[in-house]
Amino acid sequence: MKKIIMFLSIIIMLVLPLSAQCEPDSLASLEVCVIKTNYGNMQFRFFEDAAPLTVDKFKNLVKEGFYDSLTFYRVVKDHVIQAGDGGENDIPTVQAEFNKYPHITGTVGLARSEDPNSGSTEFYICLVPRPHLDGKYTVFGQLMEGYDILEKIGNTEIVEQYVGEEQKIAFHTPKEPVLILEATIEIINYFVE
Repeated sequence: MKKIIMFLSIIIMLVLPLSAQCEPDSLASLEVCVIKTNYGNMQFRFFEDAAPLTVDKFKNLVKEGFYDSLTFYRVVKDHVIQAGDGGENDIPTVQAEFNKYPHITGTVGLARSEDPNSGSTEFYICLVPRPHLDGKYTVFGQLMEGYDILEKIGNTEIVEQYVGEEQKIAFHTPKEPVLILEATIEIINYFVE
């Protein structure tokens, strides 16, 4: 009898840790933006911890369908792609939320004029790292999927144009429009350990 109890004890000691390891991880949710373009789809996550005002404003614009049918009208190779309506609106601006997130490939930021608090509807996605922008623009997201689409848009043929008298800014326009067919806010679920 003692041998049977000892045998069962050993089996239990071996099986319990294995069953604990086989339990499913906990499920977490993440709100993302999906930008559907005529080149393909890109998806990015938000940095609500670092830019809550900007994220809230952007999400509301997406939910209203503001970006649907707009274009990435600015494509500067080895710099950024940019979309919005060029400031041709009466939509209020948002206070700058400069933060710790660096400008790396796929960074999503809020475009603005010389006034740090002038960001409104314009956003950009970095084609390559742009460290000189760190701490000067509000970073509010990071691409998770669609880096191949970002690269494809970044390599599209453009018409060169420069804006500004003192400091020339490249506002290169794609020869063939890069259309945002639809922008949506979606929830993705994932497992965490």
